[in-house]
Amino acid sequence: MPEPGIIHIISHDVPYPLDYGGVIDIFSSIKALHEAGVGIILHCFDYGRGRQPELNKYCREVHYYERQEGHKGFSFSLPYMVASRSNPELLNRLAEDDYPILLQGVHCTFLLQDERFSKRKMVLRLFNVESRYYKQLSKHERSLAKKAYYLNESRLLCSYEAKIADRLPILSLSDKDTRYYKEKFNARQVMTVPVFLPHQQIRSSEGAGSFCLYHGNLDVAENIKAVEWLLNNVFDEMKIPLVIAGKNPSSRMERLAHLRTHTCLVANPEERELDDLIAKAQVNILPSFNETGVKLKLLNALYNGRHCVVNDAAVDGTPLGPLCHIAETAAAMQRIVQQLFHLPFGEEEINLRKNVLNEHYNNAGNVKKLIAFLQ
Repeated sequence: MPEPGIIHIISHDVPYPLDYGGVIDIFSSIKALHEAGVGIILHCFDYGRGRQPELNKYCREVHYYERQEGHKGFSFSLPYMVASRSNPELLNRLAEDDYPILLQGVHCTFLLQDERFSKRKMVLRLFNVESRYYKQLSKHERSLAKKAYYLNESRLLCSYEAKIADRLPILSLSDKDTRYYKEKFNARQVMTVPVFLPHQQIRSSEGAGSFCLYHGNLDVAENIKAVEWLLNNVFDEMKIPLVIAGKNPSSRMERLAHLRTHTCLVANPEERELDDLIAKAQVNILPSFNETGVKLKLLNALYNGRHCVVNDAAVDGTPLGPLCHIAETAAAMQRIVQQLFHLPFGEEEINLRKNVLNEHYNNAGNVKKLIAFLQ
């Protein structure tokens, strides 16, 4: 019998620092589980982020494994995201005991190929319907090679997700993904446990800021499209200041952002600098061109910023619609931004956010649901 209160967690990446959306839920759930008294043995794939002493504060053990990148991780039958994370050392270490295993993402499910784990207590944390996500990525990608990779990965993932959907309990981030797994893949054990967040208090300031802000990872095709759409269609003739902030912008994006006197780009801001930008902006403007997943940058803006302007795709399948101003066209977005830019953010909006966000994104409450599945 396993020792009570100890679990293995397998993470697709090193979940610290919190510099992109894919690790925020993982790190925040680790912290919440630790605070709830759960002993954690963390296994993570390191392909550039390095060992992080911060993780030792919350985990009994932290093990790092090399990801098999490039041709080493290629498989004709398995998605690359899964095959590239096959590791005999990890599997042998997991087989040494019988503790429950939390698989953080479809990426970490290679052990389902191993008979040693056929009766092991396991739970899959689903971050996206990955087959749909990769198909969406292909639509926004300019590189023909990357487009072909995304389409092939989507094809393999569609078959793979259907196979694993009924193998173990699945916890998704949104009701939309829960419904999809039930209807498309006939998953019997799937439910929504909302994203874990590093912040639990609304820090939005009343009053007015002096610019609009878009933030995100600027080397992701979807975000590149959003930035270009904002610059070319929304802010081209509307002379309200716009700041673009995020990781790894291309030289082309930097040139585009600085073509106008009222738009600029902040490349690779530190966490504290980005938080400061979000807090000081009058409008956080975050349209999405990908209908999958939960938009963590929007949640960050709702907890820490003033007015938020989005399109339907950014809030679909979430309870966040009433907290945002929604526009589908460039003209509609211009009208809303012009109205909000001179409208002070007030106590009424803050109270509404407290009610909705505290109900759905309460780490202490959601970790109880997670623990129940792991027992």
